[in-house]
Amino acid sequence: MHYLIVDGHCDSILEKVNKNRDLRINSKEGHLDFPRLLKSGVGVQFMALYIEDHYKPYNSVIRTLELIDILKTEIKDLDYVKLVKDKNDLNNFSNDELKIILAIEGGEALAGKIEVLRCLYELGVRSLTLTWNQRNEIADGAYEEPNGQGLSSFGRSVVSEMNKLGMLIDVSHLAVNGFWDVIETSQFPIVASHSCCRSLTEHHRNLSDKQLKALAKNGGVIGINYCPDFLNKNPHNADINDVIKHIVHASEIMGTEHVGLGSDFDGIDCTPKGLEDVTKVPNLIVALEREGFTSREIGNIMGNNFLRILKQVLK
Repeated sequence: MHYLIVDGHCDSILEKVNKNRDLRINSKEGHLDFPRLLKSGVGVQFMALYIEDHYKPYNSVIRTLELIDILKTEIKDLDYVKLVKDKNDLNNFSNDELKIILAIEGGEALAGKIEVLRCLYELGVRSLTLTWNQRNEIADGAYEEPNGQGLSSFGRSVVSEMNKLGMLIDVSHLAVNGFWDVIETSQFPIVASHSCCRSLTEHHRNLSDKQLKALAKNGGVIGINYCPDFLNKNPHNADINDVIKHIVHASEIMGTEHVGLGSDFDGIDCTPKGLEDVTKVPNLIVALEREGFTSREIGNIMGNNFLRILKQVLK
């Protein structure tokens, strides 16, 4: 059975920037490229624009604009890669087309200005991870725990404006207090695009069962991350079965309508055994079938849940 695959997070544009790896070419380097995505059955890929620490805070906007231009240049001559700008772009899928969601990882990119958010929207950005791990003008990141603060007044304005514009709010990397503030403030469902379950693996980037339940009540989705540190207390032993364990746990807490995939490919130093790159992602389907999930549940997890929330949020 064919399943639409949606991946909520990858950092592969930095492979182009830092290693000069051409994402238009089928390669064995890194975790993914556009030909491998297409071959693997990925229909929608969130492409994160991560601003490295040495650009923060003063050059964050410039770096963001540079990354947007690099990504758009990379897909410019690929007729099978389409940039998603509205929900109508998500109505039809084919095996020979890949859709890209332009996402920013870290609200530093806004430089504390709502006007910059609106400009980035006009450039095609449709998702924003509010913080990376540290504090910015929006809120505190996960590294600020155990005393991380919630949304600033500017942060609340950002959430409200993203609701108005039709942008997907991403709470991965956010401190716990900020998570609850977003749940309280947002009028639309949100996502934790690349996180795992804290009750299985104690890690500051994973979500507690209480957070998972609240995310489900919000109508949101968690994208299970493939990072070994998030999956297993002994990261060197992490394999595809650990990813399944986190999917199973999240499904038990939230329901299968709120669980998806958020690989973090090319943003993690190593991968779990059995998920070495994007060509191995279909192995998850086999593993979920073996676990007893129905075809409908597998369809939800592999991509339909992310697709649903995108159609709810985008204009």
